[in-house]
Amino acid sequence: MKRAILSGNEAIARGAYEAGVRVASAYPGTPSTEILENMVQYPTIDASWAPNEKVALEVGIGASFGDGRALVAMKHVGVNVAADPLFTLSYTGVKGGLVLAVADDPELHSSQNEQDSRNYAKFAKIPMFEPADSQEALTFTRIAFETSEQFDTPVMLRTTTRISHSKSVVSLQEQVTGLPEPSLEKNPAKFVMLPSNARKRHPLVEERLLKMEEWACQQPFNRVEKVAGKIGVITAGVSYQYAREALPDADILKLGLVYPLPKQLIRDFAANYDTLYVIEELDLFIEEQVRAMGIEVKGKEVFSICGELTPGRVEQSLSGKPSEAYFSHSEPLPSRPPSMCPGCPHRSVFHSLNRLKAFVTGDIGCYTLGFMEPLAAMDTCICMGASIGNATGLSKLLSAENQRKVVAVIGDSTFLHTGINGLMDMVYNSSASTVVILDNRITAMTGRQENPASGYTLMGADSYRIDLEQLCRAVGVKHVQVVDPYKVEATRKVLKQEMERAEVSVVIARRACMLVKRDPVARKPAFTVDSDRCTGCRACLKLGCPAIEWRSSAAGKGVAHINGLFCVGCGLCQQVCSFDAMGVSND
Repeated sequence: MKRAILSGNEAIARGAYEAGVRVASAYPGTPSTEILENMVQYPTIDASWAPNEKVALEVGIGASFGDGRALVAMKHVGVNVAADPLFTLSYTGVKGGLVLAVADDPELHSSQNEQDSRNYAKFAKIPMFEPADSQEALTFTRIAFETSEQFDTPVMLRTTTRISHSKSVVSLQEQVTGLPEPSLEKNPAKFVMLPSNARKRHPLVEERLLKMEEWACQQPFNRVEKVAGKIGVITAGVSYQYAREALPDADILKLGLVYPLPKQLIRDFAANYDTLYVIEELDLFIEEQVRAMGIEVKGKEVFSICGELTPGRVEQSLSGKPSEAYFSHSEPLPSRPPSMCPGCPHRSVFHSLNRLKAFVTGDIGCYTLGFMEPLAAMDTCICMGASIGNATGLSKLLSAENQRKVVAVIGDSTFLHTGINGLMDMVYNSSASTVVILDNRITAMTGRQENPASGYTLMGADSYRIDLEQLCRAVGVKHVQVVDPYKVEATRKVLKQEMERAEVSVVIARRACMLVKRDPVARKPAFTVDSDRCTGCRACLKLGCPAIEWRSSAAGKGVAHINGLFCVGCGLCQQVCSFDAMGVSND
């Protein structure tokens, strides 16, 4: 048996391969992104990026209905987008096994909320596994496909950031054999969810949960670890690791299947202890169900409902001291605010919007950093695609003058994810706002993944590149302009012109990301500052470029300085300097 050191995401990809998955689909989102990226190394899997999570799940459903095993991956907020087909899939059931791998993000390392995806399993009435390390991530993935087919149900596999990205040793096995060949088999009574069919399927869903509840009591992924017998702990996922470290003498009921709960196993375990804890991250999901069984436990009155747990936080909570909701440090640390990369094509757009005093409805992407000082040019950010709808809603309330100050900013990948419908609504209902599509030819925020506007697939094959201009015109936008954001004055002029229109207009700011994997932008010689010409006006600092520093000159005055290790030669600083102090060295 071979062994390897894998992250949780890598282990899920390996588990999918070993389980005989034929189709995998996802939309990239931290901390789930690497699941699909690691599928590429397994040629038996057709892995692809979808425009959004709903489409990804629908692709997986289609593969399942054709008797192929399918894995779909997304982060927790992506389940919100995919919820529509997910809830109906619970009624139809599957043919080939279907697993939805969802990665939650306690502590909000890369997310706009801290929602707990376990609630979706309960809400949709489908089983959910939760691994506690990479080995379980692999093993549970395989088991999830078997469970899916055994009980005719989609199965959710929940990880968190720590499981997704931490690495541990796993044992590798060969790919399963003997799975059914793909087929087209008509069964409309099962797969066409008209009310008359759905009414018949609902009782089967309820019966399935009861059967799984009994079945789960006998499965090794739900296990009791006996130590001293004085304190009992019920836990799952990465919280198991923290509980084991913080309470080495406690007996633990370690759950691998967190929904439906193995109720009889829980009752038998709980009967042995006067003190029983439920240790879990985020919502009181297990705790609430255990209390509903009439079992007294200590849970969120002890452990924080916000943020991640750690061994230290668990120990602190057990000592009676309230733990901090989010990480803090006893020693003062230098501020390291996030910043757009040197040469980022989004920088000049936000610089211009700030100067134009626009009210900017923003969206999800690395360009969300446009809200940071000194750019300070983003006023809202809710979810993928919301910027355009937010702008429409605002424009309905405002005078004609103020309507024209509202600008929606959205990335190319996010526009294709859920922005198109918002633009259609904007045209249909006669909004007067401006939409700026920041087209950097890649899904940059999550690690530069391809999308339908990049011209390439996840597998590296050439593909049709969506024509954003034609797409915007097709939904009724009459005024579409393309600008190069490296040309500061030209970009500002077009933005000002379009903001003054009394109808919908779109500005596409097109320049490839400096870090793009394909068709990379050539790095130009670094700029330098003539300290004699620099007056210390600080106009260049308003770009927020990490390459621009502030130093004292030989004459003792404050002047700009460009760090040659960071500068990529984009030339924005030269364009905003009124004193010709920025230039390229002749050395």
